[in-house]
Amino acid sequence: MSAAEKEPAVYQRVVLKNASPYHYMKVRLVLEDESTKLSAVELKQFIITGLKSLYGEAGAALTFDLLKYDEDTLAFLLRVYSRGLVKLWSSLTLLGFYQNQACAFRVLQVSPFLLALTGNSRELQLD
Repeated sequence: MSAAEKEPAVYQRVVLKNASPYHYMKVRLVLEDESTKLSAVELKQFIITGLKSLYGEAGAALTFDLLKYDEDTLAFLLRVYSRGLVKLWSSLTLLGFYQNQACAFRVLQVSPFLLALTGNSRELQLD
């Protein structure tokens, strides 16, 4: 087979969709009055209220789980179906008041893999 008879190289573009059914979010709630404490139940109800106010009853029915919650730092891990990630994230972004005091949700990390949220390279300390 001569060089002129060789087949040209064929390149194929492969796009992989995310196969993970869930996304995980590491979030922190910042309140104007830092002494205010929320229980896990109150936090979940607050998030559901935000979903309901933005998306109505269909938004309030969005399934998400509060996997871990630290009442001292108000940091928590959420698990949500990938198809509902944008709705949950947008409702967290637009929630601005909790019991007549300003608040904000800070989304720290988002990943389809829970293991990816265990470490943060920005907080890494080498001995």
